Amino acid sequence: MSASLATRRFVAAFLAAGALVGAAALPASADDHRRDRDHRAPHSSIVISDVQYGTGSRDRSDRALNREWVEVENTGRRSVNLRGFTLTDRQGNRYRFGDFRLDGRSSVRVHTGQGRDTRHDVYQDRRHQIWDERDTATLRDNRGNVLDTDSWNGRRHHRNG
Repeated sequence: MSASLATRRFVAAFLAAGALVGAAALPASADDHRRDRDHRAPHSSIVISDVQYGTGSRDRSDRALNREWVEVENTGRRSVNLRGFTLTDRQGNRYRFGDFRLDGRSSVRVHTGQGRDTRHDVYQDRRHQIWDERDTATLRDNRGNVLDTDSWNGRRHHRNG
């Protein structure tokens, strides 16, 4: 009888310890999930995949301005219409997509300068660089939800999404 009682006490203590560990881990897990949502909408296949920021030169030719771009990728299989999606920098400069369908598993580069829009390149028609060597690109859907962010600091490129 005493062995059975000792076994029951051991099992009860083991289960109680497991419940405490589980309860302690829950807030950290939920907090991590909330942090991820601040940077990226759940289940979004539209992400920032690459960035080429400006050199800081005073050259305002379209050739120089178009060497800086942000690449937006559709990682999903289905095409997505990006109408109303926005891409902003840290200073609040904003590019709003028109009626643009991004095919599944493809990408589009959003160039700063002027040019003719194609399936893989669109242009902001700006006359000055906007992506600095220390900046953040934020991609939002047509409802204003943050889909992805990407930050960089000079030579060091830091991905947030």
